[in-house]
Amino acid sequence: MCRLLYGLLTVTNFITIKLIHMESVSKTIRKWSIGFLIFATAGILLGACRKSDDNYDEVPSAGLMAFNLSPDKSAIGIALSGNSISSSPLNYTAYTGQYISIYTGNRTIEGFDYNSNTAFTNSNFNFEPSKYYSLFIVGVDTTYQNIVATDNFDSLSASNGKAYVRYINGIPDSSQPVVKISGGGSDIFNQPAAFASVSQFTETTPGSVSVNITNNGSINANRSIDVAAGKAYTILLIGKAGESNNEQAVQIKFIENGTLTDSTSGQ
Repeated sequence: MCRLLYGLLTVTNFITIKLIHMESVSKTIRKWSIGFLIFATAGILLGACRKSDDNYDEVPSAGLMAFNLSPDKSAIGIALSGNSISSSPLNYTAYTGQYISIYTGNRTIEGFDYNSNTAFTNSNFNFEPSKYYSLFIVGVDTTYQNIVATDNFDSLSASNGKAYVRYINGIPDSSQPVVKISGGGSDIFNQPAAFASVSQFTETTPGSVSVNITNNGSINANRSIDVAAGKAYTILLIGKAGESNNEQAVQIKFIENGTLTDSTSGQ
């Protein structure tokens, strides 16, 4: 509307100037009066537009971290409601590295082959304002899916001296391998985990954490990681069961989601 008013003001002045050369003095005075009235009205409206523009409401947003956990997808892109969230592809095991600010609401999520621009996953998710989410693209051999997890930082303490860990089983297999994660002399998790399952962040003592996943057959991996107080971590259980290729074999990786603060945690 503001742009239209600028256009109206320009046309009005042009017509008024032409009328000065074509009308008598008395008519010219009347035309100038009309022009001045329109000018003043437009000025008031333009001022209102400026004030409105200066006092806009902040657009609600959420945070999203995205991962490529599909062993046979070497370069993928991710789009929300048709808009790519990154200008570069995610290689296998890669992630966005930080939470990306996104618009909230019910969004369509697509994973696509970056080079051919062909989508291979499609789902919808309702993203809520001021919340954090992780998107894991998982699967193999033409069967893929989007997994969205709500990162419940608002229920965690930033000041209790604990670290927080969770896991995702991204190994495409029908078995339910046992995931055992221990720290501080006790088990954090010790349970069967179906493919694509994601645990909640759970507290543990800072220091060394041991991780093991096994189905006593084609899935068997273990490693240790170090975690620090006030930080949250995601443990990635990934690869193809029974795969001999080192790059695509079952393996354990982890990433640091970030450091908890009073603004993100429940404390």
